[in-house]
Amino acid sequence: IMLHSTLALSLLLIAVSSNLAMAIKKEKRAPQTLSRGWGDEITWVQTYEEGLYQAKKSNKPLMVIHHLEDCQYCQALKKVFAENEEIQEMAQNNFVMLNLMHETTDKNLSPDGQYVPRIMFIDPSLTVRADITGRYSNRLYTYEPQDIPFLIENMKKALRLIQTEL
Repeated sequence: IMLHSTLALSLLLIAVSSNLAMAIKKEKRAPQTLSRGWGDEITWVQTYEEGLYQAKKSNKPLMVIHHLEDCQYCQALKKVFAENEEIQEMAQNNFVMLNLMHETTDKNLSPDGQYVPRIMFIDPSLTVRADITGRYSNRLYTYEPQDIPFLIENMKKALRLIQTEL
């Protein structure tokens, strides 16, 4: 009888601990938030209108990332964007951040077409900075994973423009 109850208790412990482990694992997986994988530490605004309001109010530039879930280029860019500490820190501290999976009604956000991925900057005076471009003349606002240093420079440029213009 002693052996039987020890076995039962062991099985019970195994069942409880594996359920607990599964619960902990579930807990660890971050919920799909407004970040959509671009950086969970970043405070993201939900809409373009909210982004414009926050940019004006906080005197920070708004960075708008246009992307789609089924776009492999977007996914590749998202991965390096989310893993780059310098970008994540600047995005969290110095920018109002928005990522969109649909187009806005603001035609200024698609000066050379509605392609993804596309990253645009809007200054606190609510001017779309069409002058802050990536490396490609055929798609001025697109970035590829290897363009991360270029994107960092453009983020710094967006911040410098505010300091020099205001």
